[in-house]
Amino acid sequence: MKLTYRVEDGARLGALLWEFGPGWRMISSALLGGGIGPREWVLNAQVVAGYSRMDPVDHLLSLGPAGDGVGMLTAASVDRCVQASDGGVEAYATVGLRVPTWAAAPEGSADPELAPMRVGTINIVTVLPVALTDAALVNAVMTVTEAKSQALIEAGFPCTGTASDAVCVAAPADGPAELFGGPRSEWGARAARAVHAAVRHGAEAWRPRDFK
Repeated sequence: MKLTYRVEDGARLGALLWEFGPGWRMISSALLGGGIGPREWVLNAQVVAGYSRMDPVDHLLSLGPAGDGVGMLTAASVDRCVQASDGGVEAYATVGLRVPTWAAAPEGSADPELAPMRVGTINIVTVLPVALTDAALVNAVMTVTEAKSQALIEAGFPCTGTASDAVCVAAPADGPAELFGGPRSEWGARAARAVHAAVRHGAEAWRPRDFK
């Protein structure tokens, strides 16, 4: 993981880059490189809190390296990224909780997160050392999300996340593929514990001064 800085919109903004190279498959909800497929890098780029650009994919492409990768945006301070590991699984989380949100809210409820858009306040990158089937990758995303919500609630935040969180799970493309990624599978359990630890620490350390 490499941390760099740039000046944009009058602010000094950080970006985290993981360069995996060939031989990896990823599943992500990110704007750039989302879905399931071969990917070589992951970028988690910080933007200003009131980010309102209408070309986020092009923006991410301008910030990332060449080749196919995953690009996420966040208003959280990426230099406060938290890393945790469990049994060979690595989890990285950037946590910003200015607008904690329940996933299921009454229809028509005003959500200040969306006006203007405040992108990706909790982004999670999870790296497994074993190959996974497509179904297991989807299952792993569920597990990561459940572990995130558990950590937030345990840290005292009344929410399941924010309205624009993003997740990426990376696994080797080759080798015997694991069939399961749920929280009681061998590798899903390790991913859950790593993500839980990273998000819990990030939530407990979060301060709204990030956005003053």
